[in-house]
Amino acid sequence: MLTAGLLWAIAGLAALDSLNPATIAGVTLILLAPLRRPGLTACAYVAGAYLVVLAVGSGLFLGSATLGDTVTGAATWVRRGALLLAALVLLISAARRLRTRTRAALVLPPWFGPWTAAPLGVLVTGADLPNAFPYLIAVERLGAAEVAPGTGLLVLALYGLVYCLPCLLLLLAGLTWHHHTTQRLRRLYDRLGGERLQPRSVPAAVGLVLLAAAVAVLALTL
Repeated sequence: MLTAGLLWAIAGLAALDSLNPATIAGVTLILLAPLRRPGLTACAYVAGAYLVVLAVGSGLFLGSATLGDTVTGAATWVRRGALLLAALVLLISAARRLRTRTRAALVLPPWFGPWTAAPLGVLVTGADLPNAFPYLIAVERLGAAEVAPGTGLLVLALYGLVYCLPCLLLLLAGLTWHHHTTQRLRRLYDRLGGERLQPRSVPAAVGLVLLAAAVAVLALTL
């Protein structure tokens, strides 16, 4: 049964999940790139992100109602696999911090445009969903509360809208105050996504190793 408390809890999870750097970074790159139709391209990208969030959530929710503990166990192993993969990525990053290197700039592929933005939105957001713990918790709470399928799907549709809200607001700001917004985004991009020399750092490598160990322990204790 869907209660007000459960609805507010899911809304909070959606707001937390909306601060997804991968999806937001895609809209940022679109606004900064010299595209002919940035608004349409960004809308297609966000639509792809929304559709994959809704599709995966709906599949998990309806599947859990049908298969019960089998899907719950599968979701647990998906979370474990995602965390172990994150730990491996952190170890690779730690090894790379032990030598000086030039970090490549984060850029859109040359084939990117309105027709390919939606599939890329699906790919980028879908690849990040196994790490979206608020999202998985929300689906689990809906299943545990035995919410009716139609109501649950409506809640997940609204969850997807909240998830995409920062991207939509960023897009609106970029189209309305283009020069001012892109100036700010350019400074942020130069700091976080532009090409730069990354010096060797043993403390950073040690920190990444410790973080990887913590993530691995979390994965094994789920």
